[in-house]
Amino acid sequence: MAEAKTAKKYYLGTGRRKTSVARVRLAEGGSGKVEINGRPLEHYFTELKDRASVEGPLNLAEMRNRLDVSVTVHGGGFSGQAGAICQGVARALKTMFGLDTAPAPSATGDGEDPAPSMAERLRHSGYLTRDGRMKERKKYGRKGARKSFQFSKR
Repeated sequence: MAEAKTAKKYYLGTGRRKTSVARVRLAEGGSGKVEINGRPLEHYFTELKDRASVEGPLNLAEMRNRLDVSVTVHGGGFSGQAGAICQGVARALKTMFGLDTAPAPSATGDGEDPAPSMAERLRHSGYLTRDGRMKERKKYGRKGARKSFQFSKR
């Protein structure tokens, strides 16, 4: 008799940074494998800061060795891609733990602050914030975005 396979639960998130776009898929019940465009994390990002940026939301949620992360990313450079993946992982974790960022009402009612939810912790750490800095476009009649030709009064 064939065994019934249990379907894995997936959580999706999209991250953007500069011109990079990352589509992230988290799989529950994994071993902590991070795969970016079909390559392991260590082979894709050579810089430690980029690897730390990708693993930051997972470490905050203490899910580093419990989830498998599969990422498709394109556009931009390595640092922009790392930032996009970071935001995508954080968004996927947010959907995994629930969508609310509002503080939960205190059950005790004695004025004590309740423990922050996972969405709040991700928000306060800056992982859910979109970094809006992009290259400014070139304007017509100019040499670049801001640079202009030399002005001559006569």
